[in-house]
Amino acid sequence: MPFWVWALTVGAIVGMLVFDFVGHVRTPHAPTLRESATWSAIYIGIAVLFGLLVLWFAGGQYAGEYFAGYITEKSLSVDNLFVFVLIMASFAVPRELQQKVLLFGIAFALVLRTLFIFIGAAAIEQFSWIFYVFGGFLIWTAIAQARSGGHSHDEEFKENSVLRLARRFFPTTEDYHSDKMLTKVGGKRHITPLAIALVAIASADILFAVDSIPAIFGLTQETYLVFTANAFALLGLRQLFFLIDGLLDRLVYLSYGLAVILGFIGVKLLIHALHENELPFINGGEHVTVIPEVPTWLSLTVILATLVITTVASLAKNRRDQARGTTPPTGAGDEAAGREGLIAQGPGDHDPHAVGPDEAPPSPHDALVTDADEPAGSGGATRHRG
Repeated sequence: MPFWVWALTVGAIVGMLVFDFVGHVRTPHAPTLRESATWSAIYIGIAVLFGLLVLWFAGGQYAGEYFAGYITEKSLSVDNLFVFVLIMASFAVPRELQQKVLLFGIAFALVLRTLFIFIGAAAIEQFSWIFYVFGGFLIWTAIAQARSGGHSHDEEFKENSVLRLARRFFPTTEDYHSDKMLTKVGGKRHITPLAIALVAIASADILFAVDSIPAIFGLTQETYLVFTANAFALLGLRQLFFLIDGLLDRLVYLSYGLAVILGFIGVKLLIHALHENELPFINGGEHVTVIPEVPTWLSLTVILATLVITTVASLAKNRRDQARGTTPPTGAGDEAAGREGLIAQGPGDHDPHAVGPDEAPPSPHDALVTDADEPAGSGGATRHRG
């Protein structure tokens, strides 16, 4: 791929991130459903348009690889939103500040995955046996995903060693200070809970990259397509979070669908590893071509079919649950969410149907937020979001 194509692509992606920072996140606000839906559609449209350009200039083979990679990475990103929901609720991030945390997290994930992509590409170039490692890892991940049985509604986010280390070495305020990451309390610099939430998102991104990079290398070995599929899957993830955060619990079979996809890609990688085999203890170091390689069109068909079946089965189960009077714990069925001027319930928001205050879950909007730096002991600048 010519350098100028790489430069143009990276420049466009960085430009979209800068536009998000300047146009949407600079002024903290909670996006409406209409805003989230519009921008989600725009980013998906850009990804599809890019795929059509690949089809026009490079042909159906590469276009198919790009779309298979993009759909897989987008599906894995939706699954990652479950963890983001838990993080936002655990740190009681006010809804108007969640955009900033998500966008910083997405930018970090993009940089991190780019690094992993080039490391993976270099490893594949030098060591053909790395496909055995990738394939085995994905199959193991698929089995673990299937055994998990999906996401538990009672699951709580648990701080990892990175977060505990950050809290240990950096003094942290109890309250949010508008959208600031750093503030002064009593003349001393402190990091805010918003910065801690960002560390939590960033550390989770590291684990997500470990799954996603081997998966997409199982669909295409073209570094440019691996990078662009990852980038376009991450762009728009912030808007997607606000669009479907109240609907995530309805995708009850998503983990099983992703387990099927990851397992399929893992098997595909093992077959490819056998075709590229150079290990002396396997067939004397000769290639094993008894099993034909999986074509791109079959990969794309399996991925799409699995996602459609997973979604339809999830919606059918939710209809049965609703018929029995069971409602999603995130308030996904809130009828007020679609009205003009109102936003969908977020993770941890008050239940509008609760009879009393004791029946409503704690809300991120109740987190203490201050507008400016304040001296220690000051009580006048703190207010509740609600």
